[in-house]
Amino acid sequence: MSEFLVLVTASDARELLGRFPAVGAERVALEEADDRVAAVDIAAPEDLPAWPRATMDGYAVRARDTHGASEAVPAFLTLRGAVPMGDVWTGGALAPGDAVSIATGGVVPEGCDAVVMLEYVQAAGADIEVRRSVATGENLMRPGDDVRHGEIVVRAGRRLRPQEAGVLAALGVDAVEVHRRPRAGVLATGNEIVAPSAAPRPGQVRDVNSMALAAQLRRAGADVILGGIVADDAAALAEAAAGLLERSDLLLLSGGSSVGARDLTVEALERLGAEIVFHGISVRPGKPTILARLGDKPILGMPGVPVSAMVIFEVFVRPLVWRLGGEPAREPWPARRRARMRRRTPSVAGREDYLRVRFVDTDGGWVEPVLGGSAALGTLVRADGLVVVPAESEGVAEGDEVEVMLNG
Repeated sequence: MSEFLVLVTASDARELLGRFPAVGAERVALEEADDRVAAVDIAAPEDLPAWPRATMDGYAVRARDTHGASEAVPAFLTLRGAVPMGDVWTGGALAPGDAVSIATGGVVPEGCDAVVMLEYVQAAGADIEVRRSVATGENLMRPGDDVRHGEIVVRAGRRLRPQEAGVLAALGVDAVEVHRRPRAGVLATGNEIVAPSAAPRPGQVRDVNSMALAAQLRRAGADVILGGIVADDAAALAEAAAGLLERSDLLLLSGGSSVGARDLTVEALERLGAEIVFHGISVRPGKPTILARLGDKPILGMPGVPVSAMVIFEVFVRPLVWRLGGEPAREPWPARRRARMRRRTPSVAGREDYLRVRFVDTDGGWVEPVLGGSAALGTLVRADGLVVVPAESEGVAEGDEVEVMLNG
């Protein structure tokens, strides 16, 4: 049996988790690429727009023909017709002093270099009165003004949003190279664990972790493979883990890393031939978390207590899932809010603590810790977010300003 390893710090754990490479890439249709991560840089195959187009309803003109025009002294131009929507002007070359009616998005005829907005023009028989001068390039976009041919519009590692989908569609890109969604296996362990649908006998508990972790994994962008429940037997656990790893990029062992069960998890990992990277993190909750690797595949022995497992996922595993999916760096908590702590909360120097907190006033200016240990599941639903107490701190004093990492 392996000796327990020295605890690693939270920052060391993050660094070690950050060493795992992204999974492979695949080519998908643009309509299926939302929330996927680009595997390569995507360059514009053409200019956007591809032709000069109006950005306002009005009249395409030569800017110099409007110089000096005003309400008092309008410029008189000859109206030659209109640019049809979805087509181009076919009325021949425009002479100086000519104008053409045009709608937003219409192709500006050759020779015209500006568009006068509709509200600054008055009809005057076959002519129009332009009551405001325009500058060259006003109210139109030239080819490439938006995106130049060859310009990188999506960098590798960028998670595609509707914005990127729209630009790529405008450029005629109908398929993209993206990273696969990481496949994550979840395996529950323990003689006392029964399915959520079962009626537990005294001493038994329902399988909370598989359901909660699977939901967190899906929200992080992974496809989930549930491996069921395995009894406290190292050989059976190793066999089940090996089967899941054949189909997964990441494996979470749920329930085998608490005190009294860690030896079993380590023995199973050794039977697999996995390397133990660390065996505990200086954090609370979730100290007994294990990280192992088999080839390029990470295996995490998650805490058996659901609150601890879910917090460890938020803090450490979710960024790992993003990295496996091709996103090298991302803010783990994009939703944050500043508040003040209503109650003094001590901590232990050298350990990073994650306090579950809730807002206690309507404007969100104050928070307080949600009471209850890591075994109290209700604290998860009562909490609005987490406050991180750094390892170098001895706690949070009453009235201290804190940053609340809001629940997703």
